[in-house]
Amino acid sequence: VQQQASGGGLVQAGGSLRLSCAASGSIFSINAMGWYRQAPGKQRELVAAITSGGSTNYADSVKGRFTISRDNAKNTVYLQMNSLKPEDTAVYYCYADVVTTTLYEYDYWGQGTQVTVSS
Repeated sequence: VQQQASGGGLVQAGGSLRLSCAASGSIFSINAMGWYRQAPGKQRELVAAITSGGSTNYADSVKGRFTISRDNAKNTVYLQMNSLKPEDTAVYYCYADVVTTTLYEYDYWGQGTQVTVSS
């Protein structure tokens, strides 16, 4: 199973970006999907998560600005980021709680995509 993230970049404060991450490979089903981020010198933190049924969870720092969604048919998770702030600058990592075709359950991580917000 592989995860391929895209959509990062450089944006001015107040701008928007949309991240996407597609899982591929020997997938039977996917439970939760989500995004973490890690800024320089800081620990990795949960940004947002979404269950297979569509229930969502957000970090307090992004509530009202970020929206997570998923397309189960495409095994893809999205993160719409609006009203971006310089403190949102980080490497963003997607993950998926995957049940493989051999019925093993693993967390798979994407390679990370850089988001830089200039002031």
